Amino acid sequence: MSTPSLDAVSIARLVDRFYDRVRADALLGAVFNPVVADWDEHKRLLTSFWCSVVLRAGTYRGNPMAKHLPHAIGAAHFERWLRLWGETVHEVLDADAAAVMIEYATRIGDGLRLGLGLPRARRTRTLGIPVVGSNQPGNA
Repeated sequence: MSTPSLDAVSIARLVDRFYDRVRADALLGAVFNPVVADWDEHKRLLTSFWCSVVLRAGTYRGNPMAKHLPHAIGAAHFERWLRLWGETVHEVLDADAAAVMIEYATRIGDGLRLGLGLPRARRTRTLGIPVVGSNQPGNA
């Protein structure tokens, strides 16, 4: 799923811009700012995480679920995080790389939601193909 336009430099640029926006965001900043003591270090850690996910760098050592469990994070936080992520990736990356990063973020977010006991985000199916047993509108 990696794309040639994604490298450690582009990922670091993305993470830097994204977390600057998170810090300034009323909803997300209220969760992150009280617990992140060193934003430069946090950005390095998250760059390592994303490089490990996307580039298979193997540099990240950590447990994202354990880091998120103690905080008051709800579905609205996930929606805002993904919306802000989507806006930022489209500003920083080309369309193909942005699509890759959004797909990874969506899957990771779904896993975190599940682990935190939150409902998975509803997504519309772009192909218009009904999914058996789906409770999405328009699917029988």
